[in-house]
Amino acid sequence: MQEPKAYIENNKERILNELIEILKIPSISADSAFSHDVIHMAETVEKALQTAGCTYTEICETDGYPIVYGERIKDMNLPTVLVYGHYDVQPPDPLNLWTSPPFEPVIKKTTLHPEGAIYARGASDDKGQMYMHVKALEFMVSTDSLPCNVKFMIEGEEEVGSNSLVTFVKENRKKLANDIILISDTGMIAKDVPSITTGLRGLSYVEVEVTGPNRDLHSGLYGGAVANPINILAKMIASLHDENNHITIPGFYDNVEELTKEERTAMAEAPFDLKSYQDEIGIESVYGEKGYTTNERNSIRPTLDVNGIWGGYTGEGAKTVIASKAYAKISMRLVPHQDWKEITELFSVHFKKIAPKGVTVKVTPHHGGQGYVTPIDFVGYRAAERAYEKTFGKKPIPQRSGGSIPIVALFEEELKSKTILMGFGLDSDAIHSPNEHFGVENYLKGIETIPYFYQYFTEMSK
Repeated sequence: MQEPKAYIENNKERILNELIEILKIPSISADSAFSHDVIHMAETVEKALQTAGCTYTEICETDGYPIVYGERIKDMNLPTVLVYGHYDVQPPDPLNLWTSPPFEPVIKKTTLHPEGAIYARGASDDKGQMYMHVKALEFMVSTDSLPCNVKFMIEGEEEVGSNSLVTFVKENRKKLANDIILISDTGMIAKDVPSITTGLRGLSYVEVEVTGPNRDLHSGLYGGAVANPINILAKMIASLHDENNHITIPGFYDNVEELTKEERTAMAEAPFDLKSYQDEIGIESVYGEKGYTTNERNSIRPTLDVNGIWGGYTGEGAKTVIASKAYAKISMRLVPHQDWKEITELFSVHFKKIAPKGVTVKVTPHHGGQGYVTPIDFVGYRAAERAYEKTFGKKPIPQRSGGSIPIVALFEEELKSKTILMGFGLDSDAIHSPNEHFGVENYLKGIETIPYFYQYFTEMSK
């Protein structure tokens, strides 16, 4: 195979500009006001796959946003790699915290990225990482070095639960048949420390509603005499953790996987600077479940967090009311063997049970998914390991991720194939936050590394 590095260097400006153009499209799946942009993004992805070398492409309609499918079949006797990614992005709020508009991409030099980082919503999650695969295909096709078959499945609902994808996968097993699934929607330990994500947490996401009086009340006339839904909600949420930050929902930990002392020791060998971690996010001290390190808390332990809370008057000035309703959005990150539907039910039963008289509680499940663990003793992992070692000059470290890609477990169940998570982002990329960015070097390094995965996976599959 021709060295991809030279090809990338010769086409660097174009490769960067193409990413910048797709980052301008506000493909926010959570907000129907941007539905036209989401559709436009799907069409743009299909054209990019065609240009890169897919011999067949299709925009597959669903009950939600379309799934973009593409393929280049070289020889049915060769292995097939299925690439998954998503073209939708998170809402950019709060807009006032962005240092540049979220859909007007700019490249800025930083201490960590002296070569520059692309600032825009979706830069790292997942447009930048998804587009690495498109450009890797372009390189392999243009240099006649694609060693196997490749299929692409790029969806537009990952940020809202991938509901349409579940049906699509179940109805298209033959179309999606593959020997390995390749995803870049994760990160590395550090810019110069490659890693392969070997575990993902599951997810249960719910919305709760606490209702008191049938209308907003004057806080002077009624204060102290009726239950205040906002006060009650705050107390209920606070009770979900004990003094050691363990989650208090009965049965929550019943199926939690406990790692051995040896496994935890191996995890601790990964480079981690606690002070840098605290400085980067502006905190004086870490916080979490007693008995576990920071890296364990955010990867191998389940969590429960409030993602949003509201109710009553929040406008300028004062309005003395007792609100009729209060709301919160709550996510629970789950570890392998915790079933997300079971956890959702446990939460719902418990939350309603702890509500005092005087209020009613409604729990609405939004979406969720199972956790996933990738073995490190099969051909897919070894091929990825060699690919990183080729371009970084060092072996990647296996790493459990705190994030969730709920459909990965579904892929294995329905398509009977393993997934390799080759991420090139960093924790500091600020995904889901203002000022999301993706290092130019990380982006180009991904394009350089991916073709070697194809090469080694094909060679090792013989």
